[in-house]
Amino acid sequence: MLPFNESNRTEPSLNLRSANETKNKGVTMRKLGLVTAAAVVLVAAITAAAVSPEDADCTTVTGLISACSTFVTYGSPDPILGSPCCSAMTSLNDLADSGDNRRTVCRCVMDMISTYNPNATAIATLPGFCGVSLGFTIDPNTDCEYVEQFELNRR
Repeated sequence: MLPFNESNRTEPSLNLRSANETKNKGVTMRKLGLVTAAAVVLVAAITAAAVSPEDADCTTVTGLISACSTFVTYGSPDPILGSPCCSAMTSLNDLADSGDNRRTVCRCVMDMISTYNPNATAIATLPGFCGVSLGFTIDPNTDCEYVEQFELNRR
């Protein structure tokens, strides 16, 4: 061990400052990550809402449903008319404007509820909360091949 003198003494406050700076950077990075994630979801929802109905695909459907991620994940707060979630559900309904698009939307939603099985009930209740009817029942037993047939019978 070296004998003590002023030249080999370390300042504990320097180490504490470094630890605090590291902690603050970690908090800042987490906040930045949350803001970035929220921005990505918002951009996805806006982009998906701007897509024309003939472009129905699962990426668009997932982007729209992601606007309701808080409700789907936690079961609350309930979506209300005019909320970003309900606006996305209205866009999803607009996307499902024809038999082919409705079947595509149906398949995508059914894939989502099978993938996110614990959240299936929350996903299934979204259209009702938002006052839209997608033209099919969101249920694991729904056969999306028959969706167009139901649409033709409604006319």
